[in-house]
Amino acid sequence: MKFTSTRNSGIHVESAYTIAKGISDEGGLFVPETIPGFGEGELAELSKLDYIGRAKAVFAKYLTDYTDEEISDALRSAYGNGKFENDIPDQLVKLTGGPYMLELWHGSTCAFKDVALQILPHLLTKAVQKTGGVKETVILVATSGDTGKAALEGFRDVDGTRIIVFYPSDGVSAMQKLQMSTQTGNNVAVCAVKGNFDDTQTAVKKIFTDSGVKALLAEQGKAFSSANSINFGRLLPQIVYYVSAYCTMLADGEIAPGEKINYTVPTGNFGNILAAYYAKHMGVPVNKLICASNSNNVLTDFLRTGRYNKNRNFYTTASPSMDILISSNLERLLYLLTDCNDKAVSGFMEELQESGEYRVPDSVLASLRDEFDAGWCDDDDAGKSIKSAFAEYSYLLDTHTAVAMRVYEEYAGRTGDATKTIIASTANPYKFPRAVLGAIGLPVPDDDFEAAEKLFEVSRQPIPEQLRRLKEAKVRFADVIDREDMRSFVLSTVLSTGGEA
Repeated sequence: MKFTSTRNSGIHVESAYTIAKGISDEGGLFVPETIPGFGEGELAELSKLDYIGRAKAVFAKYLTDYTDEEISDALRSAYGNGKFENDIPDQLVKLTGGPYMLELWHGSTCAFKDVALQILPHLLTKAVQKTGGVKETVILVATSGDTGKAALEGFRDVDGTRIIVFYPSDGVSAMQKLQMSTQTGNNVAVCAVKGNFDDTQTAVKKIFTDSGVKALLAEQGKAFSSANSINFGRLLPQIVYYVSAYCTMLADGEIAPGEKINYTVPTGNFGNILAAYYAKHMGVPVNKLICASNSNNVLTDFLRTGRYNKNRNFYTTASPSMDILISSNLERLLYLLTDCNDKAVSGFMEELQESGEYRVPDSVLASLRDEFDAGWCDDDDAGKSIKSAFAEYSYLLDTHTAVAMRVYEEYAGRTGDATKTIIASTANPYKFPRAVLGAIGLPVPDDDFEAAEKLFEVSRQPIPEQLRRLKEAKVRFADVIDREDMRSFVLSTVLSTGGEA
């Protein structure tokens, strides 16, 4: 398996190079040259395996320059030894008379990002060894909430790495901010940035491709990589849980071999639903991929019209991990739907940078409509979804999964599609206790921890201990900077001489 770039199809590299580097020099994203597949019989065999066995089968299709033992070691380290509740990263829950919930938040930070970011450090350190290595890999992360904490936890005290996480100062929940600002570890740094997530993400991408910064790092034997989903090593583990969810449905007799399902995915940066797209094209029988957005509904409009336009109001919502107007992973889909036309993709990205919008050809729009459906809802409607799910199923939704539930219900009502549907449940509701408590109609205290206790009283769903402990945790990182100062912050953090250069 070779990988190329969405903006330079002349590149042909192996997976270790793509994972170590994170993003291509010209700003493109690495993609596999082909999407490998599973036959129906292979999926039936995978359904007999546990999660690690299924993941190993998927990884082996892409990481052909890793040995069998290297893949096995990475998987055991990430998903064994109690890293996830019952050692199951993807717990599938059937709501009687409703959809299936794919709970991806049973890891250390209570969010779906754990599934990928527990294994990425193992893949990355092996990749650095394979590619000749550097003394230190510097992980830069822009987060809208959950990626930051999951990346910090995954890379904490990993030899040969240093990680810097930037987050929008007013764009994450109080619980998410506390998770990051109290992070332990000798190789971690966290900084808030004035502005929104798109501002932060754009600045991080600029630093990645800054030749002056890269040269300064290289002088000290250091190099950048990414833990965001722009790194294919982040995306690959997400493909696994969509393959695995189908196999679980098959193993449990919920579907017949070859029977199609739907996936509904709440997303902002498009990575989580892109992983479902890859799973479909690997052979998982999928009828429709339903893309759920909050009030920042740029993806809904694009999937319906073929016009991507970020020139719109930015909303700070109760589902902050979806508060995004520049969806980076969409670039990978565009590359596939334009028959791997790197010049077309480069043109779209240039238009986006220059004017804030682009429009795809009718042929691409037709493909989008064939593969995807899309919808959005605001905080009020998401809150109604939380309330109705609790009343009907005694099931607590977090604010992001609530968006997906609302969009799915609208889709089912509009289309009459009765296909069995799996909703990606992306965060534990206790990460957003005040919003969830208010949605089910109870008085909301000012303090998140008080709200969590009241939510427990009414739901009896246990509060995760890792969230409960935050109340006594010491804040280590309190810096708030302008985005223009992010370059200086990176240099002063990672260079032994410190300071601006």
